[in-house]
Amino acid sequence: MPKRRSKVPRDAVHHPLFARFYARVSVLCDLRSGVAAHRTELLSGLSGRVIEIGAGNGLNFAHYPAAVSEVVAIEPERSLRQLAVKAALDAGVPVDVVPGAAEALPVKSEAFDAAVVSLVLCSVRDVPRALSEIKRVLRPGGELRFFEHGRGEGRAMVTAQRVLDRTVWPLLFGGCHTARDPLAGIAAAGFEIGTYRRLFVPEKGPRLPSSPCVLGVAHRPPEPTEPTAPGEGVAY
Repeated sequence: MPKRRSKVPRDAVHHPLFARFYARVSVLCDLRSGVAAHRTELLSGLSGRVIEIGAGNGLNFAHYPAAVSEVVAIEPERSLRQLAVKAALDAGVPVDVVPGAAEALPVKSEAFDAAVVSLVLCSVRDVPRALSEIKRVLRPGGELRFFEHGRGEGRAMVTAQRVLDRTVWPLLFGGCHTARDPLAGIAAAGFEIGTYRRLFVPEKGPRLPSSPCVLGVAHRPPEPTEPTAPGEGVAY
């Protein structure tokens, strides 16, 4: 009898047409819309082991500082992952590109000093679960660096974003949503929000539904210390 072939697992995300579009547009945005400078700001001062979720075509890799000992870059879309592998070869720090979904990161708990999300929470299927996973893999006190676009200000912008999210935007842009609130999501996941700033991409010109952004840092809270019993741990 012929042997039954095992099924080849499908990629967690499969948007080949959008992947080609994104690979071209993201490079142009880095050059013309100031995104490259935002990437440098996002990653400045990082050190140790870093996990990047949704690495795309690897445009962040060139901006990691030398103090980073290793980057594990998770990318679920095959076409973008292949481009990320090529970008990793030219990175100034060791980068390992692996498949995986944000909602089920294929790494051990508390294994990283920092995590990076860069224009990815907009397209994650389950944001609370993804952020819970990021919290799991960070060591206590570890950093979450974020550069995300999301909900804007003003009734007209927010209404337009919500209408687009319910109709054509996710279909055209690989599952992207414009009206999500990344800052609120990060806080709801139990992270301590640190410094952040709001900005627009592009900074000048017409405001797009994807223009409002936030860039900053959050931390996984440190583990609570055990209360000291009376007389314990005290030297007289």
